[in-house]
Amino acid sequence: MSNNPFFSWVGSQETFVDEINIRHFEHVVLGRFGGNSSAGQYKNEDACTVWVDKSRDLEFVVLLDAHDTAESAELVLNTIRSLKDDLLISLTFPIKETFKRVSNILLETFESSHFKKACQKTQGETAFLCVVRKEKYIWWLSVGDCVLHLNHPELAILGEYQQNQRSFYEWIGKTNTFDLEVPCYSMGTKELRQGKSHLLLTTDGLIECPNGNYNDPREIFRRFESSSNEQGVLNLLTDIKEKNVRDSTTILSWMVDSNGVGALPSG
Repeated sequence: MSNNPFFSWVGSQETFVDEINIRHFEHVVLGRFGGNSSAGQYKNEDACTVWVDKSRDLEFVVLLDAHDTAESAELVLNTIRSLKDDLLISLTFPIKETFKRVSNILLETFESSHFKKACQKTQGETAFLCVVRKEKYIWWLSVGDCVLHLNHPELAILGEYQQNQRSFYEWIGKTNTFDLEVPCYSMGTKELRQGKSHLLLTTDGLIECPNGNYNDPREIFRRFESSSNEQGVLNLLTDIKEKNVRDSTTILSWMVDSNGVGALPSG
C-alpha cells in the first residue's frame, strides 16, 4: 500500500520490459508490463497519474500511451502536476461543479499557446485519458485510443462495457489535436448503478495482444471472476506476457460500491 496520494510514473523512468509490476493506491490497482524483449520490445512509453481521496469518495486518474518517444507523455504528466493545486480545489466542490471545473482547467490548459508551443518541441505523440469518479458518477476526457471499461451486472446483461470511444488519429504532442481549427476529443459522464461497479482503464497493448481476444471486454472481466482485483490484473498481464506480446500495457482497476439507486424508466 502506498502512502503517497499523488503518484505519477512514465515508462521512460522504469520500463518494466519482461517484468510485471503491481502497485496499490488505496483500493486502486495499477498493473504494468513493458512488453517482451523476445518480441522486440526495448522501451515503454505508457504513463499514468493516480490520485485517491477516500474521505471525499473520489479518484482522479490519468492514463497515457505515447509513441516514438515518451516525451509527450512526460510533458502531459508534468503539466498535470503543475495543475495539482487547482485540480485539488476543484475536486472539493459539489459533484456537478467538480466535473465542470476539472474540464475547464484541462481544456483551457491544453488549448493555451504555452502548452501548444511546448508540444511542438516534443518528439512523438500520446493518447490521453483522464477519469474522475466522485460519489456515484464518473467523468472522462479522452484523446486517442486508451479505453475506459465499466462492468456492472445491469449493464453487462445489455452488453454495455466500454464507455469512451476509441478514436484513432487523435493525439497530444508533435501532432496535436489542440492545434486543429476544431480540437477533437471526447468527453462524457455516467451515473453508476446501485451496487458494485468495476472500473478498468487500459492502454492498447492489452486489447491488441495476439490471440488474446481482449478486444471483447467480457474476456477482460472474466479474468476477475473468483479473483481479487489485484489477482485479476495479474491474470491479464501474465496471459499477455505468455502470449509474447510486444507492446507495453498499463492497467488501472478498481471497484466502487454505490448505495444510490440509478435512474430507471418511467411506467
